[in-house]
Amino acid sequence: MSDILALKCALCGAEYNPDEVTYVCPKHGDEGILDVVYDYAAIGRRLDRNRLAHRPVPSLWRYAELLPLEQPLGDQPGFASPYGLSSPLWDAGGTPLYHAHQLGDALGLRHLYLKDDGRNPTASFKDRASAVVVVKALELGAKVVTTASSGNAAAALAGMAASVGLPTVIFVPETAPQAKVAQLLMFGATVLLVKGTYDQAFDLTLAAAREFGWYCRSTAYNPYTREGKKTVSFEICEQLGWHAPDRIFVSVGDGNIISGIHKGLKDLLALGWIDHMPKIMGVQAAGSAVLVEAWKKPGETFEFIVPETLADSISVGIPRDRHMALRAVRETDGEYLAVTDDEILDAMRVLAREAAVFAEPAGATGFAGLQKMVREGRLDPEQRNVVVVTGNGLKDVTSAIRATGEPYRVEPEIADVRRVVDQLGR
Repeated sequence: MSDILALKCALCGAEYNPDEVTYVCPKHGDEGILDVVYDYAAIGRRLDRNRLAHRPVPSLWRYAELLPLEQPLGDQPGFASPYGLSSPLWDAGGTPLYHAHQLGDALGLRHLYLKDDGRNPTASFKDRASAVVVVKALELGAKVVTTASSGNAAAALAGMAASVGLPTVIFVPETAPQAKVAQLLMFGATVLLVKGTYDQAFDLTLAAAREFGWYCRSTAYNPYTREGKKTVSFEICEQLGWHAPDRIFVSVGDGNIISGIHKGLKDLLALGWIDHMPKIMGVQAAGSAVLVEAWKKPGETFEFIVPETLADSISVGIPRDRHMALRAVRETDGEYLAVTDDEILDAMRVLAREAAVFAEPAGATGFAGLQKMVREGRLDPEQRNVVVVTGNGLKDVTSAIRATGEPYRVEPEIADVRRVVDQLGR
């Protein structure tokens, strides 16, 4: 299998051949999250930064040698996506990195960058993981794919699976924003709205996958989700000319994105493509801050909660990738931060008005953490900071309007327009 050496348990370090296990370490049940271990020496003999620079495709598949594919793409003509898959959805990744000059000047930061993953095909970061998982589902001959999601991961999975004719069954909490549910239905998924939390939907998905033999994409439980998500680190460093930033800010729910960012950076260090490890800054909603609290204490102990935040994509009380997410921050001398829902709403407004980036609440949470550090005077204005925006604001228009306030309503008469103009002080 490509250049994979093993799947390694995050809890006990046991290693397995990829064909021995599908999801988790048998010694720990559903808690035994696995990590993919690569042969970097073999990869380095086939791929270097110069060869990569000549690949025309900007999607995540340009890093095929660093992905868990049975048949790496190599440099064949028409290099695009695995197995000749053709659909706009397969262009996941390759999202823009903006040097936010105006916003940076307002904050006193000369080198502020925004990685806008809301520009992915289904408008969220989760396309990266779902693309890789659907390829694995095809390699394994899966007949049905399932996942638990607050909406974004499900939309990504449903769309990509639909493009290859794979049926999907999606479990989402009934509180999921309607825009996200609509995406699932339009892509033809069978949608089960769970009368409970995301964490309950997650457990129900695992039970259903076992009961009916469906291939499960759920975050971290499927070890290949992290592999798709790590590609954002490859892109950030390549877009910065292989000069790794000083800090990367990202919102955190289940912990799989932040662990993926860390994994990607470790890959690049192992290959010698970057010369230092950025500090990874995990930002959680205050009402869903399990990892923030764990980070404050020694060891790896977690107190699970019933989350309460408007940022549905990170409303998680039992982070499934919690161990590796905690290590991502500790091993990089980073930090976990908690921000309030009001700070998240403010971050949404500021991103849109100062940088023209429309983010959903979870997508703006990483930036809310950066703003908090600026207010506290804890960021060096000369250092390079990257904020990962994980989802587009159209995913949750209710929160967007809550962030900005309702529009003015007027009669179809100029006098009423004059009333509003006078109210605004012309």
